[in-house]
Amino acid sequence: MTVPLDGVIAIHNAFRADMKIVDTAALESARGKPGLEPTLERFRFFNEILVWHAHGEELAIFPAVEALAPLVAEAYLRDHRGLDAAYEALAAAVAARDALETARASAAFKFHLDIHLAKEDAHLYRILRERMPLPEQGKAVGLLSSTVPQDRFPEVIAWMFPLMGIEDRVNMTTIWQMVMPAPVFYQARQGIQKALGSEWAELARRIPSLN
Repeated sequence: MTVPLDGVIAIHNAFRADMKIVDTAALESARGKPGLEPTLERFRFFNEILVWHAHGEELAIFPAVEALAPLVAEAYLRDHRGLDAAYEALAAAVAARDALETARASAAFKFHLDIHLAKEDAHLYRILRERMPLPEQGKAVGLLSSTVPQDRFPEVIAWMFPLMGIEDRVNMTTIWQMVMPAPVFYQARQGIQKALGSEWAELARRIPSLN
């Protein structure tokens, strides 16, 4: 059964996938491959979404965890500040047009991000799954999601769904279909279909109600 926290895992996987794209571009550029600047520049919008997500966790998830397991969330808050610093280092390296330093900063950012997300998935969100009633989980995830500016939501869909595997696409779409008012979900559905192109057919096959 799909539950609201599955949506968090899905966006974590999208973060991993996009950072891998950015890091690969940084490394190949440092090795002399030309024309990778547009791919590398993905890191800016990536970080916008990462910041919205982190703010949502600090608003909704960390207090919920603190109530269930005191002193756990503090370490994750420190991770968030570390990710802020990693972004600033990467942005500075790109601005300086230093390909080697950009590759180093990108690798450090990816390393920190991957460890942080893995810890959250295995530890932080496990606490919520095991100790928080399902309706409260839904409220917490709803509050987390509220930090995304509504006028930017179509951009988030266009960024996120191509990066996801089919299981994450199914989970996220199913959650939205359950919690969104019908007119809002209709708009989201249109955005998902546009983002996926020919891959929409498999999602619609997995969720017949989309047809």
